[in-house]
Amino acid sequence: QAHLVESGGGLVQPGGSLRLFCTASGFTLDHYAMGWFRQAPGKEREGVSCISPDEDRLDYADSVKGRFTISKDSAKNTVYLQMDDLKPEDTANYYCAASFLERHCKLEAMDHWGKGILVTVSS
Repeated sequence: QAHLVESGGGLVQPGGSLRLFCTASGFTLDHYAMGWFRQAPGKEREGVSCISPDEDRLDYADSVKGRFTISKDSAKNTVYLQMDDLKPEDTANYYCAASFLERHCKLEAMDHWGKGILVTVSS
C-alpha cells in the first residue's frame, strides 16, 4: 500500500529556512511526478512545486520562485522541499503528493497524498 509521510515542518521566524521531507513507501518514485502543495487556513489548496520523474522538469509557483527548491533522492525514496527566506504568507499545511506516469502535478489528478505537515512563519 502506498504511503507518503511528510516531516521537517515547524515554527520559523520570517527570513528563516526549513527543509521538508517526503518519504514514500509501497512504491518507488522513479515513475511518479512528485509535488508539494499547501493549504492555508480559509484558503484552497494550491500547488507549490513539482519535480518530473526524470528530474528534468522543475515547476514552482510564482510566489515561491527563487526561494524554494525541490529535489529528490531516489535511493532514499524521498523528496525534499528546501524553503528559504520564508514569509508569514508561507504559513500553511504542506502536503506531498505523487502522480503516476505524469510529468506535471495537477491538484485534481494526484494519485497518492500525505497527511500534511504544518509550517508556521511568525516572529
